[in-house]
Amino acid sequence: MWRAEGSVNLVSMDLSGVSGFHEILVLTPRGFEEGLDAVMAVREQRTVLLNLSEMEAKLAQRTADFVSGGVYALQGQERRVGERVLLFAPASVDIDQLS
Repeated sequence: MWRAEGSVNLVSMDLSGVSGFHEILVLTPRGFEEGLDAVMAVREQRTVLLNLSEMEAKLAQRTADFVSGGVYALQGQERRVGERVLLFAPASVDIDQLS
């Protein structure tokens, strides 16, 4: 609806039932054991941005392999976002990448 200049029309939006709304959990683990948090989050249908930059290279690789295997077992998906940053998502989430 068109309103004359100077008038304000505020509408409250309830997003609780909106499909397509999805949160992203950002994890920056410092130990291998914290990789399990990423797998469990994907199991709970959450998308995880895993930042491994705080870990030593070999431990980061081991953690990435563990999380990748766990997410694969859940039929989830994985995308590399940066040098030591990975995106993990459940099968119900579409990941689009622009070239």
